[in-house]
Amino acid sequence: MPFDRSIKIAPSILAADFANFGAECAAIEAQGADWVHVDVMDGHFVPNLSFGPATCAAIRPHIKGVMDVHLMISPVDPYIDAFAAAGADILTAHVEAGPHIHRTLQAIRAAGCKAGVALNPGTPAEAVAHLLDLTDLICVMTVNPGFGGQKFIDMSDKIKALRAMIGDRPVHIEIDGGVDANTAPSVAAAGADVLVAGSAVFKGGSVSDPAPYGENIRAIRAAAEGTWT
Repeated sequence: MPFDRSIKIAPSILAADFANFGAECAAIEAQGADWVHVDVMDGHFVPNLSFGPATCAAIRPHIKGVMDVHLMISPVDPYIDAFAAAGADILTAHVEAGPHIHRTLQAIRAAGCKAGVALNPGTPAEAVAHLLDLTDLICVMTVNPGFGGQKFIDMSDKIKALRAMIGDRPVHIEIDGGVDANTAPSVAAAGADVLVAGSAVFKGGSVSDPAPYGENIRAIRAAAEGTWT
């Protein structure tokens, strides 16, 4: 996973056809997705249930690129090895999910994955100030985690603060929640380089008709890069 700050689109399979996950992952990559984003929810840290390590292991053979696993669970540490063994390239834990996020990030890296840390909308950028040298990705939530399809919350000031804090460190800023062609420009301008999009990518398409996925991905990317009309 070489580091670069070019815009990357990471469709969330939470918005995909659950009966065709493998084919959906292959389809979005074929249509231009850079990463595949997997939202893991436990019904405890967030009010929803989604996927576990077995799902990640099942879809891993269908993903050629990066599998970006977002752990909206608490506790995190007991499950790190299982998700790493399932093939996650990036594991992201929430700073709010437990008392020892520093140790969690150490454990993620020790398991062979890139380490991400996520911030809920009400959590300030300063919460990760002492974690930057253990972090490969900061995920800024632009909705309250738990459900797809929510309205975007503007976190531009937080993104700018993080970009300044990161400096020249090789740390991605990822945006998760309500990202589409209308909201992508502001987060990219503020300093984000990874855009998670669920319904905005999958709307209008299917495994049998994946062309709309590509159209949606290209529109979001162009908007973020300032070339969308």
